[in-house]
Amino acid sequence: MRYNCLKELSMHLTINWPNFTPSASLFGGILIGLAASILVIFRGKIAGISGILAGLMETENISQDHHRWRALFLIGLIGSSFIYQIFAPLPEINISASKSKLMIAGLLVGFGTRMGSGCTSGHGICGLSRLSHRSLVATISFMISGFVVCYLFLHAS
Repeated sequence: MRYNCLKELSMHLTINWPNFTPSASLFGGILIGLAASILVIFRGKIAGISGILAGLMETENISQDHHRWRALFLIGLIGSSFIYQIFAPLPEINISASKSKLMIAGLLVGFGTRMGSGCTSGHGICGLSRLSHRSLVATISFMISGFVVCYLFLHAS
């Protein structure tokens, strides 16, 4: 029995060598870490996307440049894909889910982000680098939930 489980698991854990890009992934990770570090060092702010986006919606008791840096950060986040596209083709997007499923998924992600006091980028990148216990628990919860949902979609359907 154990051999069959390991054999099945290894079938799902194979590396797609033609599309394996560790150098590009490493470079991207370095850029994300650098951007998060710059934001913390020069602004004292955490690079959690949900917090940055939520801050754009604040209107009371805010400083002069409160919205400016948040808008620039999000413009850079979205604009980077257009810059990347100049140098390399963007991957093809295939969405097989219906619009209603996508909307439900988006609402669940938004609810989870609020319930978890932040998103995966804030907890996983910025929180863990600051050795935050809350971020460690949140990241473990994200990962376990992802493993369970992935397993259910691959094996229970």
